[in-house]
Amino acid sequence: MKILIATLAVASLAGCGLDAVGGAATGAAIKKQELEQGKKTMQQAEQKIDQAMKLQQQSSEVNAEKQ
Repeated sequence: MKILIATLAVASLAGCGLDAVGGAATGAAIKKQELEQGKKTMQQAEQKIDQAMKLQQQSSEVNAEKQ
């Protein structure tokens, strides 16, 4: 009887450990996805800044030619 209780206790604790590992893996996957989305957003912002700088430079050149 003691062996049965000990076996059930060990199996129960092992199940909790697997659940914790699964939760950590899910959390890590979510963080990875958030990081990738952040990188995409940063790249888009950099592209918009580059475009704005080019437009400003072109505008400055046109204004300089007019003077």
